[in-house]
Amino acid sequence: MNPADQLIDLGDRRLRTRRLAPRHDDGLERTTLVFLHEGLGCIEMWRDFPQKLCDATRCPGVVYDRTGYGGSTPWPADPGRAYMAVEADLVLPHLLAALGIEDCVVIGHSDGGTIALNYAAADPEPLRAVVTLAAHVVNEPVNTTSIEKVRAAFATGDLRQRLAKYHTHVDHAFHLWADAWLAPGFQPMDADARLPRIMVPVQAIQGEDDEYGSELQLGLIAGKVGGYCETRLVPDCGHSPHLQQPVYVLAEITRFIAPLALVR
Repeated sequence: MNPADQLIDLGDRRLRTRRLAPRHDDGLERTTLVFLHEGLGCIEMWRDFPQKLCDATRCPGVVYDRTGYGGSTPWPADPGRAYMAVEADLVLPHLLAALGIEDCVVIGHSDGGTIALNYAAADPEPLRAVVTLAAHVVNEPVNTTSIEKVRAAFATGDLRQRLAKYHTHVDHAFHLWADAWLAPGFQPMDADARLPRIMVPVQAIQGEDDEYGSELQLGLIAGKVGGYCETRLVPDCGHSPHLQQPVYVLAEITRFIAPLALVR
């Protein structure tokens, strides 16, 4: 474990977290950027993007391994298909309180983006804005087709071995994600009920060549959220805009966060 990491005990689970500080601090109090990783992700899979965004915005940040991923402990009870809603409604608020974070912008990739939108629907007091990268609000055929290929690679190829380098509980992490997404009738969130309740500003970003979803996701987010929303469809980009087009994505998120960054 990185020396900068800390295991936060929430009673029924322990989550590995890492605090980030901007390299240049001007002494002003700014909101905290909270990063939620993708379905098979963890702190390391963000690479250096969180630090670069903290540097660009001069905001502090927190990256953490969600329940069951990376160095965090597994779910104490199987959440099944509801894992993203439970993470948003119960786990994330508890973690932010434990960390003393009272003002934040949540930035989520893929599943993390869906969790961020679920969290925002409750109009939580600390939340200032949401940024999503390749979030899903509905389950599309292109997504299930891609996940079926990933499941086959996990069963017969070297994917399990590669993921085991990042996840202490690799089988738990993989099946929580894949089994939910491939279950008949699964939807990542109750978009009709939750999205209209989101009143904080939302920036939704997606790659034009995303292998896990189409531009439909952006349209649904923009069309259904209750407050301000801007969307960016990034050309020459797949499912990880922050890694595949980092210069553009860093600039766009920095522009979006800048007027919201100073703590009220």
